Amino acid sequence: MNVPTPGLVTKRPLVGAIRWDAWHGDKSTVGQEVTRSLSPQRYHFRLPFFARVISPDVVRIKGYSQAIVDDEIRWASQAGIDYWAFLAYDPDDPMLEALNFYLRSSRKKDIRFCLILEGSRMQLGADQDAQIRRLVDFQRDEQYVRVEGNRPLLYVGLFQSDWLNSHGGAAGLRPWFDALRQKTSSLGLPEPYVVIMDFDPVRGAKLAKTVEADAISSYATDGGASRGSYAQLAQHTERFWERCRNTGVPVVPLVMSGWDRRPRIERPVSWESYQKPGEGLDRYYETATPAQLADHLRKALDWTTLFADVCPARTVLIYAWNENDEGGWIVPTLNADGSTNAARLRAIGETLRAWKPPR
Repeated sequence: MNVPTPGLVTKRPLVGAIRWDAWHGDKSTVGQEVTRSLSPQRYHFRLPFFARVISPDVVRIKGYSQAIVDDEIRWASQAGIDYWAFLAYDPDDPMLEALNFYLRSSRKKDIRFCLILEGSRMQLGADQDAQIRRLVDFQRDEQYVRVEGNRPLLYVGLFQSDWLNSHGGAAGLRPWFDALRQKTSSLGLPEPYVVIMDFDPVRGAKLAKTVEADAISSYATDGGASRGSYAQLAQHTERFWERCRNTGVPVVPLVMSGWDRRPRIERPVSWESYQKPGEGLDRYYETATPAQLADHLRKALDWTTLFADVCPARTVLIYAWNENDEGGWIVPTLNADGSTNAARLRAIGETLRAWKPPR
């Protein structure tokens, strides 16, 4: 039986949303491939609001612009989303296009941001100093989200087992984390609050302890169902929180907005070399209603508050703002008539405005 922590915190936890900004059209093969994934008409309801339908099986996404990102900021801030967690890429990668527009936006103060660094993108050895300097420069931005006092929030996903093992496991990465801490200390800045993302809580906790990270979470949870309802996905994710708590390591609870990879199964993307066309089409969760998604988020806020002792960062993270072809999105989408569908964000906004600490 779960025993709530005495002396509940009454302030609402921060709500973040993961941004994987592949919707930049022809500017990279990634942009082209995810556009192709959502081209069949049966998936058009997932298209981000700035996409255009050319024909039943052809869509166009020209990419981000300042106006598009400003609109995204407006939608997110109106719903009460506190920050976006952007995937970190090399400076010239089109995957950073949306982050760059955000940083230049006149509406930037309406929502904060932080970064997610994939382990496989960590630059080790001679190249690590330049990467660490870039990360610290981002963390010095006044809009960079801070938790547990004044510590900048950094998510690190160490979930690629082969890559991790080839670099000596977590122990082999420990010098990178030490260098990050040393860099912030030398500049008189607070140490980052590092959250290790892993699909396995036990492994994530072990990794976190080895590199002296502060908490664990995950990028997503898939539940492993052959086919299930969204309620089953939410329940699986809520059990995941408990599995994280049982490790004894602090937790950032994850909120799943969905999981349905059928677009990528029908038309595999090049970075998922394991995926064979059509293999696994029976493994997905049904699409969440806005009310179901909002209720799952409310439970995450309640859990974070009830178990404040294991949630010192006081934040939850939504998968995702825009993983539309994987089935996880809260970004406004495109209606068949060309209008914008923001029902998910409206439901989230209503829930966040009404939220009160559980008793």
